[in-house]
Amino acid sequence: MATDVFVELIGKELADAAPGSPLYKRLKAAIEAAIRSNALKAGAVLPGERVIADAFSLSRVTVRKALALLEEEGLLNRRHGFRTEVSPRVEKSLSTLTSFSEDIRARGLTPGCIWLSRQISRPSPAEMMALGVAGNASVVRMKRVRTADSVPIAVENSAVPVRFLPSPDLVGDSLYEALEARGFLPQRAIQRMRSRAASEEDAQHPNCAPGAPLLMTERRCFLADGQIVEYCETRYKGDVYDFVFELQR
Repeated sequence: MATDVFVELIGKELADAAPGSPLYKRLKAAIEAAIRSNALKAGAVLPGERVIADAFSLSRVTVRKALALLEEEGLLNRRHGFRTEVSPRVEKSLSTLTSFSEDIRARGLTPGCIWLSRQISRPSPAEMMALGVAGNASVVRMKRVRTADSVPIAVENSAVPVRFLPSPDLVGDSLYEALEARGFLPQRAIQRMRSRAASEEDAQHPNCAPGAPLLMTERRCFLADGQIVEYCETRYKGDVYDFVFELQR
């Protein structure tokens, strides 16, 4: 993002910030407001600390504290000595059944995947129970890093009985699109969620530190006639994915 555009944008937000709060909190609130309103889009690169400090007559300590708070909340990605950019944070509603690709496109981002493995094999004990298949059945098992605008945000493990998907080569970036093309688009799902700390293996994909918070989901997807078409376990980076619930009394 051009420096003059950033200064104009954040200057307007600063003017609306609470005048009695500390300067670093006012700057943090101004940048946060611009991000949440999508005026600062995912992947936008911020000017350097010195440039921001000079533009608003602030100390670099003030700027650094504001950016650090935004990084803690997952709104910014900072690399010391390199650039600071807006994180591709994604909101996922739990009231409707949608695919990862649909969620990402709804946020104005481009979905993608990095294949780690894909094969036809016998089901694991967990897959046998989740899919309701026998041990001598065959399933298509796929492991992928899911990306938003090329930024890794989740690792997805999916298993589909071969009667619904005879080959993993039929899947491009979207499993649901491949299933829909064969007339087997899931119509409902049961999903369980829990949190865990990233293991050494988790930390390799999608590039997070060991011990970082992950949100894990296990989902069983059904066709309209009740057949189980997919079992999926997904591990989301906790700093880029928000799950949204709507509750009513």
